[in-house]
Amino acid sequence: MFGQLRVLFVSTPCSKVKAMFLFAVLAGGVLSLSSVGLGVEPPTVVVRGTIDEVIRLVTDEGLKKPDQATHRRELLEETIGHHFDFAEMAKRSLAAHWKHRSEPEHQEFATLFQTLLSKTYARKIENYSGEKVQYLKERLKDSFAEVQTTIVSSKTEIFLDYRLILKDGNWRVYDVVVDGVSLVKNYRVQFDRIIRDSSYEELVKTLREKSDDITAP
Repeated sequence: MFGQLRVLFVSTPCSKVKAMFLFAVLAGGVLSLSSVGLGVEPPTVVVRGTIDEVIRLVTDEGLKKPDQATHRRELLEETIGHHFDFAEMAKRSLAAHWKHRSEPEHQEFATLFQTLLSKTYARKIENYSGEKVQYLKERLKDSFAEVQTTIVSSKTEIFLDYRLILKDGNWRVYDVVVDGVSLVKNYRVQFDRIIRDSSYEELVKTLREKSDDITAP
């Protein structure tokens, strides 16, 4: 799955089913269970609400009209980017290479990473066709959490585990495990290969070019 990909990050392992629910949850973030006493909803409730909002966008008949295509894509990208810790994901994906980059480079890389992922999956989730999500388990340990789900269609069942980190009182997604394979680990292997075979600058160039290809009409 991940390991077989030749074009990194753009050709992620997600079918339309995986992509739909992957970013539905990445988009929403999950709030701290420690805040339940203050009226904050538990993680699964928040996750379910987020998925419902993404499904609402992709099934809205008004937004399906040709003249609404750009607007719908913008709404999806906005939802996808909300409460997702791209900086944390970028840092973990670059691993040891991160510490050798400057703060401006950190910001640039995280921004390119976010743009590419949100645009890639905004396109994919527009193909949603009624798949269902089941919520299996929530796990908490210190400032980390995991929400385990499964995506069910008439033909397949996909397990998605969402890993979150607690920052500023909010749970933010930093990794997704799809059928046992970590998205961050997949990126880490591919990024490391490009940097070692060429350079960090080449990786940034590739990210930028792939993002431009997606945004091109």
